[in-house]
Amino acid sequence: MTTTALNTNNSDNPYLPFLSEIIDVIKHTEIEYTFRMTYSGAVKPGQFFEVSLPKFGEAPISVSGIGDGTVDLTIRKVGKVTDEIFENYIGDTLFLRGPYGNGFDIANYKGKEIILVAGGTGLSPVKGIVDYFSAHPDDCKSFTLLVGFKSPNDVLFKKDFEEWEKNLNVIMTVDTPVDGYCGKCGLVTQYIPDIPIKNSDQAVGIVVGPPMMMKCTITELFNVGFKEANIWISQERKMCCGIGKCGHCKIDDTYICLDGPVFNYTKGKFLKD
Repeated sequence: MTTTALNTNNSDNPYLPFLSEIIDVIKHTEIEYTFRMTYSGAVKPGQFFEVSLPKFGEAPISVSGIGDGTVDLTIRKVGKVTDEIFENYIGDTLFLRGPYGNGFDIANYKGKEIILVAGGTGLSPVKGIVDYFSAHPDDCKSFTLLVGFKSPNDVLFKKDFEEWEKNLNVIMTVDTPVDGYCGKCGLVTQYIPDIPIKNSDQAVGIVVGPPMMMKCTITELFNVGFKEANIWISQERKMCCGIGKCGHCKIDDTYICLDGPVFNYTKGKFLKD
């Protein structure tokens, strides 16, 4: 079957969505699937699309993969809109608006020692970074992916991990093991001191996950010598309009959908509700 990207929105109306075709659906868990959508245009890891269905509403979904004429949107089935999205499969279409936000700039991390720490679904918005350096390992001095999940049954992107482990230092841990699990257990923070870093004051860190996990991880990065200016985070927030008009994502004078959701920690540390 031949598919064509359907993002033909030529309107000046920033609220107007465009149709995108589902060309693949990848199941990770019972409630988390990746929808591979047709899309041609500039996009960065960490940006997001507003995904909508008429009569059901729309939801902001982070980009979890960037392909040739496609974007991956990893979606958790947690409400009215996402429940309905899960009724759509290959060949169906969804409405998209975006991409929105500033995303992660790969250029900030090239030539560096990199530690990327993610918690659970926080791996989705940074997966594009992992994909890039897995495919281009010579573009950095070293790359460690440290990621934690609730249990082995909650692990996302299992097949991708097999590829990442070929070129990257991958550490995966779970909070609650199950029978037969032989991997690491415990919080991601306990593994940070053991990661080999030659020049921590020049190394870069990327941290995405639940707020408390990010706070503790960043503290641990400071403990091993990382500088604030060399750490990036992605701020989780309900972003309704995506263009700074509705105010739902505003913290003080910052609109997460416009100024973020990716922030250098020198700015992100001030974003508290």
